[in-house]
Amino acid sequence: MNGAGSALAELLEGLSRQAALPGDRARSLPPAFYWRPDVWTLEQERIFRGEWLCVAHVDQLRKPGDWRAVEIAGEPLVVTRDRAGELHALSRICRHRNMDLLHGAAERSGHGSFLQCPYHLWAYELDGRLRGAPMMEGSHAFDRAACGLPRFPLETWQGYVFVCLDAAAAPLAPRLAPIEQVLGGLDMRDWQIAGAVDWGDAPVNWKVAFENYAEFYHHIGTHRESLQPLWPAARIALEATDSDAVFIGRMRVNPDVATGTVDGYPVQPTVLPPIAGLTPEQRSQTVVYGLFPLFGIVVGPESALWFEWTPTGPERHRTVIHVLVPPASRAAPGFEQGLEVLMHGVRAVQAEDAAANAAVQVTARSPFASSGPLAPIESTLLQFQRYLARRLTA
Repeated sequence: MNGAGSALAELLEGLSRQAALPGDRARSLPPAFYWRPDVWTLEQERIFRGEWLCVAHVDQLRKPGDWRAVEIAGEPLVVTRDRAGELHALSRICRHRNMDLLHGAAERSGHGSFLQCPYHLWAYELDGRLRGAPMMEGSHAFDRAACGLPRFPLETWQGYVFVCLDAAAAPLAPRLAPIEQVLGGLDMRDWQIAGAVDWGDAPVNWKVAFENYAEFYHHIGTHRESLQPLWPAARIALEATDSDAVFIGRMRVNPDVATGTVDGYPVQPTVLPPIAGLTPEQRSQTVVYGLFPLFGIVVGPESALWFEWTPTGPERHRTVIHVLVPPASRAAPGFEQGLEVLMHGVRAVQAEDAAANAAVQVTARSPFASSGPLAPIESTLLQFQRYLARRLTA
């Protein structure tokens, strides 16, 4: 084994040992995991090419003919809704000379009755079947049935569209059962995207951003004037689940800022119409849900936030935060004004998180950067380490 390979093996062995520590001895992820190119290469192979990843929401693919371009581990895909209304995850690579079917496309999403390669005009139905291949008469190598686009497993859950590159992947739905249980019957399948904060590409490793999302300790520092007054860190409870890949954090509203009480529960302030049918407990809290490696939604009494993270390199990722609401909310008086207030708050909190994440990334390469002790409220980060150890050392 060469020097680089030996160093990576040693790093992974250290991760396995650290991930096996009990909770009261937990330490933060070794900083080398935030920047080493060989770690990034291994993640591509052992995590992103084998896991279910959320790539879209059904509201982005409402009508037959809608499509959305996505990338998983550098693999160019397109998610389509065909004429029958079925969703498909297809390769974007033309079966003729390997041109990206959407090469030169100005937008990442669109609408059409078929997909056509700009190189030699081979065309494909929205379910991946070859539709047309000009001037191929006389070629004995050409087999129309064999020239369809490769398809990938796709599942939808609560309106979120997940895709996996591994054709043998286990079903997704059982992994999300703990989240479904805590949702308490809330049905978000017809919710709509009311707005989005596109933060663009940031010079920060994807794990830095996801760990920041997964822990609530930083409310007392990074968000001391924004989230901490509303959801004090000391009032946040981590939900015990049977899953090793799911975490759930209940952010209970500070009674001092509540708008009243119902059945003894403080009512969380809202700027949009409250969701119909919520229990008093659901009106009193916002719940943060996560599924490793990269799915995050935050569901409150008025809306949901979907965090769409796309890793783009060893020290880069892209973030888009989508705000989703029930269809009835959009018709309510004052919705646009309330949405503007909500979007302003999302941008402000994201700015705080982005600044903290960038500061962590800058120091990750320092020889003095180390694995520090984790607080009990950061137990989700130990859970994440155990996930990484399983996937990267398998």
